[in-house]
Amino acid sequence: MTVANARPGLNTAPRILLVTDQIRLPDPRAAMERLPPGAGVILRHYDDAGRRPLAKAVALLARRRRLALIVAGDWRLAAELGADGLHLPEGLARRGLLAGPLGWVRRRKRLLLVACHGAVALGRARDLGAAAALLSPVFPTASHPGAATIGPIRFGLWARRAGLPVIALGGMTRRHLRRLPRGAAAGMAAIGALSRMP
Repeated sequence: MTVANARPGLNTAPRILLVTDQIRLPDPRAAMERLPPGAGVILRHYDDAGRRPLAKAVALLARRRRLALIVAGDWRLAAELGADGLHLPEGLARRGLLAGPLGWVRRRKRLLLVACHGAVALGRARDLGAAAALLSPVFPTASHPGAATIGPIRFGLWARRAGLPVIALGGMTRRHLRRLPRGAAAGMAAIGALSRMP
């Protein structure tokens, strides 16, 4: 997989996304150094007391490496950092107060990514005008051991009906990406696999 653009446009999500995790990837900067220009980073670290200082360091590195920075769940932090976009967890996309986040995304022409775990959530992401949905877990994943998976066939069906680009998340590796139906995935997102890239 190659990444075509150095930074995303309003409607183009990166094809490769590193997802941060305060337990499995407490400091994502070494993994970011291995990403190709044009890839993206979704900064989660939701409950981490050091989120703001880490976010500032990640933002500086993302600019230097020409990586898209997407902040999860906090549009004010995304605005403060000059981030390329906002990532909404599924629950927030479904039940949250979205006037502020969506207003910022639209006014600033930023990316909106939405986490989805099923077909209904994909419809909600489309209705919100998301640039892409992250559909998970496609395969068994260390983040959610024992969780039911979507699998390649259902991923392909849901992605083709989604009405927006769908990025595969959950146990994703380049080998697993090749197991998905051709053309179904707009890209892949991962924690472990991308943190170990050579």
